Amino acid sequence: MKGKLTRPRHNRMIAGVCAGLAERFGMSANLVRLLFVLSLLLPGPQAVIYVALWIIMPNEDRHLTAAHR
Repeated sequence: MKGKLTRPRHNRMIAGVCAGLAERFGMSANLVRLLFVLSLLLPGPQAVIYVALWIIMPNEDRHLTAAHR
């Protein structure tokens, strides 16, 4: 596992949630995206969780700025 959970500025498709999760857990961003899309076929709150993470997860730039203060 790597550092903090943030939404990176690079490798984003929509909001960077999947890319941030992939970086955090050392996985491929495309694999996390594929797993998310496949999970949408199952009943559950996946879309709501994605939007919540979009709101909660800080951008990488803000996190780096706050760490240097």
